[in-house]
Amino acid sequence: MTRTSVVTGSASGIGATTARLLAERGERVIGIDLRNADVEADLSVPEGRADAAARAIELAGGTIDAVIACAGISAPIPKTISVNYFGVTELLTALLPALAASDAPRAAVVSSMASLQPNSAEMVEAALAGDEAGALRIAAELAEQGPEAGYLVYPSSKRALARWVRRESITPAWAGAGIPLNAVAPGTVITPMTADLLKTPEGAAMVDAAVPMPLNYHQPPESVANLLIWLTSVENSHLAGQVVYDDGGADATLRGDDIWSWNDAGR
Repeated sequence: MTRTSVVTGSASGIGATTARLLAERGERVIGIDLRNADVEADLSVPEGRADAAARAIELAGGTIDAVIACAGISAPIPKTISVNYFGVTELLTALLPALAASDAPRAAVVSSMASLQPNSAEMVEAALAGDEAGALRIAAELAEQGPEAGYLVYPSSKRALARWVRRESITPAWAGAGIPLNAVAPGTVITPMTADLLKTPEGAAMVDAAVPMPLNYHQPPESVANLLIWLTSVENSHLAGQVVYDDGGADATLRGDDIWSWNDAGR
């Protein structure tokens, strides 16, 4: 049976690749993006998120089988927290009734390896508390200090999103409704968003120092898209609340072989 998937960020990068692969499989895709999409909307503002959800539900006829949230930006500006966190969480929440109407509802979002990088704990907590105004204020203060401090907005947005997925995935609204909710955390993906940074040896060296990828080096968007598609397929019945590091081994390199002993007796 043909499934209907809503894909945000469908006009470029991982989102465009995901939408294309789904369409090639014969699935119905409703793309959401600023332009060149079935639903053109600005996910950086509450009105845009509400409008996008309403129009996607209308196009889907009231039932959505999968939501794959790929829309995101990495600029050292306040808008990054609005798009990457609130633009994902508020949209998914608004689409929940249409997902719950499916026989096999699924949802997946794109986090990042950056969720493991230094971030603003204050901004993360503001986001998780639903305080967009507060998160934007903190982001603006960081951005005013220059690009290096402003960059903290990006890992903060992805840390908050990863935590939201783990928190929400086991609630009655998601797990209780039979909806697996997960995140994929890519390494360095070759997309228009990373092209300028990777085109110089200096830029590539800086990226590789932060995100070491011993397996197959920088990844094509297909490597992420195929995982997102599986996570939102009927086959995924029990994977929930996971942040899957599809990163060429970066997480294992950075965090090492023991991420369990924090809970061992006596430690």
